[in-house]
Amino acid sequence: MSDPAGARPVDPAWALAKARWALLFGNFAIGCGVMATAGTLNDLARDLQISIPVAGQLISVAAVALALGAPLAAAVVAGFDRRRLLAWSLVIYALGHVLCALMPSFATLLPVRALAVLAAAVFSPQAAAAIAVMAPPEQRGRAITFVFLGWSVASVLGMPLAAWIGEVLGWRAAFGGVALMAGIATVGVWRAVPDGVRPAAMSRAGWAQVATSPALLATVAVTLLSASGQFTLFAYLAPYYRQVLGASPAAVSGLFFWFGALGVLGNVWVSRHIDRLGASRLVAMMLGAMTLSLLLWPLGASVPLMMAVCAPWALGCFSSNSAQQARLSIAAPALAPALVALNSSALYAGQAVGAATGGAMLAGTGGFGQLHWAGLGWMLAALATSLWAATALRRRSGVAGG
Repeated sequence: MSDPAGARPVDPAWALAKARWALLFGNFAIGCGVMATAGTLNDLARDLQISIPVAGQLISVAAVALALGAPLAAAVVAGFDRRRLLAWSLVIYALGHVLCALMPSFATLLPVRALAVLAAAVFSPQAAAAIAVMAPPEQRGRAITFVFLGWSVASVLGMPLAAWIGEVLGWRAAFGGVALMAGIATVGVWRAVPDGVRPAAMSRAGWAQVATSPALLATVAVTLLSASGQFTLFAYLAPYYRQVLGASPAAVSGLFFWFGALGVLGNVWVSRHIDRLGASRLVAMMLGAMTLSLLLWPLGASVPLMMAVCAPWALGCFSSNSAQQARLSIAAPALAPALVALNSSALYAGQAVGAATGGAMLAGTGGFGQLHWAGLGWMLAALATSLWAATALRRRSGVAGG
């Protein structure tokens, strides 16, 4: 293996480590951009003179674009060199967020936002597919979950920072910051990911195998259901904290920081134990933790109490999806590019369904009191589906333990 900046030979383990960190930071920039809308929802509504439910449509529309874009991109870019593909997707992401920050109205921002996030539909699933090819089989689960730590770190730093910037400097400044981070990530990916990383292209027969496997489709459905449950409430946390808890801008940022910090801890723990405990078992644990938070949500009547109530949710939020990506890649390595793309599509579709569900409930009742019950229903369905999928995957592979 040679260093991408030249012909100098490098140690394969060091090259893999560099690529893992670069892709982690790329996912950090992607995650900051995807979550920036939720973090700045208060200022978006004020600045564009729209209601909170209408502003929430920015989350739904972007999520639909991501959901449709991920599997389509997986089919279109199958033969592309991943170094160039990932770097260019970050460039487009940066430029898209610059354009978003310049939009004068909600009507012009909505389509531009949908187009900008299409780059995320390429980057995250293809980063997972690339690192799965680069890592030895015995390290594959850990490598994939490590790369997705970027999303957890985005929730620690990006989400609360976006919320603070949105309250103090405005949502446009927050979007500009995302563009800057994406530009930095571009340089890192270009320098760290070697030439010639090309996951095997999926044939029509491969796609048909995915489409006709109840075990694999049920596993993907877990992501759809859990994301729907989370985003029914998560998309509206910023206004919830302000209007229901009476939290100050600093407290809102602090709650997001707390959520994200625990999210990183959960993802790190899963990354370290997934190859030993099994992906299916860890997915069930993380879904159970999130279900507990939604069940206890009414008890979070103050900022300190909310910190306690949301802790299990935070621990499971990002780690569950990282485990899901690894679960699918390990269950069917030859089908990993399609499965990772479909799982990302399910994640974004769930975000759209959840945000739309929450927005409709807010528009219909004018309050936040029922959002966690709807989220709980989605999450219980996700947990039941995950347990069934674990059994089906064991039967499919003939290996016990998930």
